[in-house]
Amino acid sequence: MADDLVLVRGGGDLATGVVWRLHRTGWPVVVTELAVPCTIRRRVAVSTAVVEGAIEIEGMRAELATDPARAVERARDGVVAVVVEPGLPAVDARVVVDARMAKRNIDTRIDDAELVIGLGPGFTPGVDCHAAVETARGHHLGRVLWDRPPAPDTGVPGEIGGRSAERVVRAPTRGRVAWRTVIGERVAAGAVLGHVGDRALVAPFDGVVRGLILDGIVVDAGAKIGDIDPRGDPRACFEISDKALAIGGGVLEAVLTTARPAVTPRPRGG
Repeated sequence: MADDLVLVRGGGDLATGVVWRLHRTGWPVVVTELAVPCTIRRRVAVSTAVVEGAIEIEGMRAELATDPARAVERARDGVVAVVVEPGLPAVDARVVVDARMAKRNIDTRIDDAELVIGLGPGFTPGVDCHAAVETARGHHLGRVLWDRPPAPDTGVPGEIGGRSAERVVRAPTRGRVAWRTVIGERVAAGAVLGHVGDRALVAPFDGVVRGLILDGIVVDAGAKIGDIDPRGDPRACFEISDKALAIGGGVLEAVLTTARPAVTPRPRGG
């Protein structure tokens, strides 16, 4: 039976909001991710299973699967299965969600599944997907769009605690990342967070380390590699964001508009 399987392409923190909503309502989910994930908010991203083998996020368990067939098997066992697959894997899914947040359509087609959903800029309903979900913060965040594309990318990070672009840590040069801090740690303005090559990375203001790209990987100059939260609450670093949950709600609405799960949703705590 493949009529209830959902394939989510991408396992970052926003994609994880989608996966969490689907999983809690009984849909078996398979996630595809790169061999070296570039996720920043790694403690709330199923992509972390690629590196660590498994991760628990707010009562949901995600595990790395060895191949697509094993991934489908684990998904039907109630575990979110993550498989390393750069392209569209050989998984007979009824729904495909492109949640890679590339701000463009890389290779998703409207005939990839019975229902194809794209997240954010780069998708046009009726052309390369059946529905899109708005990802821009504001009044339309999480809305399902059946007849128009999402808002274009502004290039400006959303505001959190009164901070926008300044909360993002970017690589000053191309090089290998070496962190001296961890996600959830409180830092003071000017504190050294780590290095890219021989260039130091410093905290732009007092706050909590909300996200860090995987330690030891090589990044390009200008790449987003960290996130500092000015609100000062470490708990927020380990919870799925309001934005991710809103987007996940939009995806769930689109799925439920066209189908009902073939499995009985299992009650979960929380």
